[in-house]
Amino acid sequence: MSRIGIIGAGAWGLALAAVAERAHHQVTIWARRPETAEEINASHTLAARLPSIRFGKAVVATNTPQDLASMEAVLAVVPAQHLRQVLGQFRDLRVPVIVCAKGIEADSGELMPEVLADCLPDCPGLVLSGPSFAADVARRQPTAVTLAGPHLRLAKDWAQALSLTNFRIYPSDDLRGVALGGAVKNVLAIACGIAAGKNLGDSARAALTTRAFAELTRFGKALGGRPETLTGLSGLGDLLLTCSSRQSRNFSFGLALGEGKSASEAKALAKGTVEGIATAKIVAELAKVQNIDMPIATAVHAVIDGGSNPEEEIARLLARPINPEFHRA
Repeated sequence: MSRIGIIGAGAWGLALAAVAERAHHQVTIWARRPETAEEINASHTLAARLPSIRFGKAVVATNTPQDLASMEAVLAVVPAQHLRQVLGQFRDLRVPVIVCAKGIEADSGELMPEVLADCLPDCPGLVLSGPSFAADVARRQPTAVTLAGPHLRLAKDWAQALSLTNFRIYPSDDLRGVALGGAVKNVLAIACGIAAGKNLGDSARAALTTRAFAELTRFGKALGGRPETLTGLSGLGDLLLTCSSRQSRNFSFGLALGEGKSASEAKALAKGTVEGIATAKIVAELAKVQNIDMPIATAVHAVIDGGSNPEEEIARLLARPINPEFHRA
């Protein structure tokens, strides 16, 4: 049994706290709002965020960052664009920190492990990613994810410590590949949501998802991810999930865009943070600088940030030159 800290009391943070408790660890959840911590301690749940969760005595909540200083590992479960600000409150940590956010920091262009290294240089950084919805994990439905660390031994140790029969964790030492897959798939899921909102059909969805995966692999390999990682759970697996389900905030945001909502209207309808909104711009900018062909991601950026509309971007994608599907090296 270890002492595990969870930074963040959103639905995913609560689901992972439940995983850690079921794996027989003592869990301390840090919540930004004092009233959230008080509600968890009083009722052993937070029904407004994840009604299927009910914690046992091994889980407590706090609003004091110093209460996590004695943990043996900490999971940082906050939105990607807020990770740097939140980690700044935990300067006393000297233990492994598992980042559970999927994104690229918009201001710096850094991946989540790099943001962690900036904020907590004395903490070994890991990344947890893969096809997983908080509600499924809370209901104990079978789920498999990837945990990447700076070396495989550390990733294996914590994968074994947190795995359950119905929550399988596969260790990896490809930090960049796992982080990139989780970030880019959010942008591409918005595109698939737009296609669904425009009622383009199942054939279009299959083609779009396949071409989106081609973009994910190109981008990931160009920025240092391993090809095998990008075809795994944290790449292809996560892409397939978020490109096909309304449980995905990114897909649902795109769906609203496809149905005629403006970006601001679609964002207002979202239930929680839509990571792909901020990530779209930085992915498009990095692709341009690195000369990576990313037409779908660029189209999403144009709709969200460039004043374009889905009809224009769909027409532009369909008018692209007919080239071989695969380019030989």
